[in-house]
Amino acid sequence: MSSTVTKSELIDRIADKLKMPSAKVEQLVNTMFDAMVGALQRGEGIEIRGFGSFTVRHYKAYEGRNPRTGEPVHVAPKRLPFFKVGKDLRERINARFQAEQAERAGATRDGAPSAEPTAADGAVADEPRGPRW
Repeated sequence: MSSTVTKSELIDRIADKLKMPSAKVEQLVNTMFDAMVGALQRGEGIEIRGFGSFTVRHYKAYEGRNPRTGEPVHVAPKRLPFFKVGKDLRERINARFQAEQAERAGATRDGAPSAEPTAADGAVADEPRGPRW
């Protein structure tokens, strides 16, 4: 089950939750992203406690190879953004994953599906307390 939530879907979810117009939420989200990009362009890190941190990694120039022709290719030095997940976010994601794994193991062990509602049914596993993003 791999799906992607788009920026516009995030904006709609936030607008619904906060009972705000989508246009205003979109302006806020764009302003936040612009501030983050600006900080990274200046070489600054961004730390969102419990969620994670963004940093810029510097890579030196090197000689690579074109995979099709095998010819040497010069790769220029570059800076790329890097995200490191925070402890609280990692624990929340793993708690839900482990609960789903335990449900599957219980269902296969008995040979019958569990009577408890599963995440697929819309139930939410107990998650550790932490920041509410």
